[in-house]
Parts: sequence; structure tokens; C-alpha cells
Amino acid sequence: MSTATQRLEHDLLGDRAVPATAYYGVHTLRALENFDITGVSIAAYPDLVRALAQIKLAAAQANQALGLLDAKRAEAIVAACREVISGALHQHFVVDVIQGGAGTSTNMNANEVIANRALELLGNARGEYSVLHPNEHVNMSQSTNDVYPTALKLATYVGIFRLVGAMAHLRAAFERKAVEFADVLKMGRTQLQDAVPMTLGQEFSTYATMLGEDEERLKEAALLIREINLGATAIGTGINAHPDYAGLVCRRLVEVSGIPVVTAPNLIEATQDCGAFVQLSGVLKRVASKLSKVCNDLRLLSSGPRAGFGEINLPARQAGSSIMPGKVNPVIPEVVNQIAYEVIGNDLTVTFAAEAGQLQLNAFEPIIAHSLFKSVLHLSRGCTTLADYCVDGITANREALHASVERSIGIVTALNPYIGYANATDVAAEAHASGKGVAEIVLARGLMSAEALAEVLRPEVLTRPRPLPVNSAAATPAAA
Repeated sequence: MSTATQRLEHDLLGDRAVPATAYYGVHTLRALENFDITGVSIAAYPDLVRALAQIKLAAAQANQALGLLDAKRAEAIVAACREVISGALHQHFVVDVIQGGAGTSTNMNANEVIANRALELLGNARGEYSVLHPNEHVNMSQSTNDVYPTALKLATYVGIFRLVGAMAHLRAAFERKAVEFADVLKMGRTQLQDAVPMTLGQEFSTYATMLGEDEERLKEAALLIREINLGATAIGTGINAHPDYAGLVCRRLVEVSGIPVVTAPNLIEATQDCGAFVQLSGVLKRVASKLSKVCNDLRLLSSGPRAGFGEINLPARQAGSSIMPGKVNPVIPEVVNQIAYEVIGNDLTVTFAAEAGQLQLNAFEPIIAHSLFKSVLHLSRGCTTLADYCVDGITANREALHASVERSIGIVTALNPYIGYANATDVAAEAHASGKGVAEIVLARGLMSAEALAEVLRPEVLTRPRPLPVNSAAATPAAA
């Protein structure tokens, strides 16, 4: 029954009029009314929509192969799924990302869109479910409780490697700067106090290494994400599914998605346990924490331009003040800092949601999904933004860095093996009190010759391990 603008659909609660142009149906309509929460629909995460379609396609193929679904319906469902996978009909995936029901509204949205498109491909009108039904045929051998977490894992897996790529892009930018700044001597600092010399290249190389380590941690987390519970149906017992379905649908899903998923050895455990999501969220927090630390360093090193550290210059991206002419702010590191704060908060959300699961199902996977998708997406964009709009354009204030090394008391540490700790302490105290340079005082006291001092203070000597003198002052009791 329908009018020009609406069609009538029926569910457990009764009849409802659905827009005639909609591919979704009555279950989705009720979810739209019930969950007006974020204003963000699941279509905002195309990887999730594609994953849902990949699962429905693999399920239709498996059910057909097992003799449970006739070829005509199976082919129509597969064709509709391929359209969604290619990017069509995403605007009809309209339910809010945060919803009650453990993701049932998301699963039904997918079932209804795919069913109605399949009906059209068969020559029928949308809503003619007696021919092809969202639950009976598109959702055959499935439950939200195995479809939704599997879709989440597929989408997250794709996102992980997109993030790994973005981090590699940022790492390469830091590596280029490490080479460019390899000969730029500067003072290292501990607890914001002068420490010992290093090169600016070493400093930037450290940032590259930090990113590279976390790329590997993300790949390790992806291994856990590969384990799925598809075929578990309601609670993991596989009720209403063929004994061979779980293995077959997993193989088909690998073919469809290109992701090497594996069936969990215990489907009851896999249906209720969100440990893989907690693990991934923790790694994302680790990435965020490190990125934020790096951005803190960039902001500090570029502070000034006259009254701060002023060691490096970040590329100017926009005017920095509505009242202070000429002011330019480190806006790119600042935005990445804020992404990091969000990711750290998302990790807490994932932790609470995973802990709150009860008995055979976790009802809070929608907020886990929303949190993980935001973290992965925003970190990916943040890494690319930081590389392209900040790191690539960083320059060094070479003269200022050289001057800071010359006037620093910290270089006295490099003289310990040659003049002894006690002498070095006296030199440092005089330098601090008088404002004189360390080298000037060492020469004035006759502690080293000018030639020997120049050799010890060469940048390539200062910034890496070196053999100590055999009979150094450091070996004397006064240096103990």
C-alpha cells in the first residue's frame, strides 16, 4: 500500500508511513526518531557502510552455496551490495552513530537499503518484502551481534593502515629535516635546563623514530582486529546458521574485502569481548601522546620570535591576532595537540564501554565505534596536516643556535674526562657568576691547551660517543 510520496511498512509495533523515495524502511525510521543524538549519521564513516555491504554480500554468497538462498535473490542482493561498496546509496544510511540496541539500528538500516535496492533490480517496487525481505533474506544466518562487530573491525582495519600511511608521511618529513639539520649544533635540555650539546638533526631524527615505533604498534594491534565472530549469530552458539556457514562466510569475506580476517576460535567469547578494541584504543592514545609531545616541543623551540627560545621557525599559516599586529601563532601544532586530547578522551570512553558489557553481549559497541573512528580519522588528518603545513617548512635559526652553545654552561660536561669533575664544577660556577664563556675560563686557568679544547668542542665530537683519554682527570680521586 502506498501513496505518491509514501509507502506503508509494518513492524512489531505496527504500521508506519515511510518516504517513497527512501531506500531505508520502518526499522530505520523508528531509529531516526529515537536516536537524534549527535547529528552524525553512519554515512559519515564510509568504511563502515562499505564493511556492512561486504558482510551482506559474503553472507548471501555463503547462503546460496549452502542451498539456503535461491540464486535469483542471492544475485540481486550481491548486486545491490556491490553498488554500496562502490559508494552508491550511502546517503540512505541515516541512523545516528550513537544508538541503543547494540547496533541493531545500523544493521537494519543496511538490511533495508540493500533489500530495497535488490527489489528494484528484480523489477519490483521498494517495500515489496514478500518478494525479498530485509530480515529473511538479506540478514539470513546473521544477527546484529555478529554483523555489527565484524563491520566495525573491517572498517577499523582499513582505518588503521590509512593512519599508518599518514604517520609514515609525517615520519618522512621529520627524516628530511633530520638530514637538513645534521650539521646544526644546539644545546640539548633536560627539565628545561641546559644539558649537553646535540644537533638539531638528532632532535628531529628522534621524532621520526618515535613515529616509526608506533607504526609498528598499530600493525600489531591490527592483528587482533582481524579476528571476527561472523557466524556467531545471537550470542555465539550459531543458532539459525548452517554448521558450515561460519567458515564459508569468513572465506567469502576475505575475498570480498581483501582483509585477512579469521574466525575466532570461541564465538561465544568473541561476541562479548571487546578487548581488541581496548587494545587498539590504547595504542591510539600512545600515538596521540607522542604526537602531542612533539608538537609541544615544536611550539617551545619556535617560541618568540624575540623573547622565547627562537631556535626554529615554523611556517606562517595565518595572522595570529586580532589586536597584536605581526603576531603569528603555531596553529598547526596547536590543532594536533587538540586532536591528541580528544583521542585520550576517546580512549577513556572505549574503556568504560568495554567494561560495561554484561554477560553474552556488549550493548555499547556503537560508542566504541564512534570513538575509534574519530580517533583514527582525526589522527590521520592531523599527521598529514602537521607534515605538509608545518614540518616541511621548518627552518633553523643557525646563528642563534650557535651562539647559545657558545655561551652555554652545559658544554662543561664534555670537559669532565679532561679536566675532572671538580674542576668542571668550578668552571661552571664561575661562568654562571661572571657571565664568561666556559672555553674562556678553561683557557685562562690553563686547564687545557687551545688546540685540545678546540678538538673536544668540535660538533662531531660533542654529539656522539668517543674514546676517553687514557690518563684523564676523570680517573683521579678528585673526580670521583
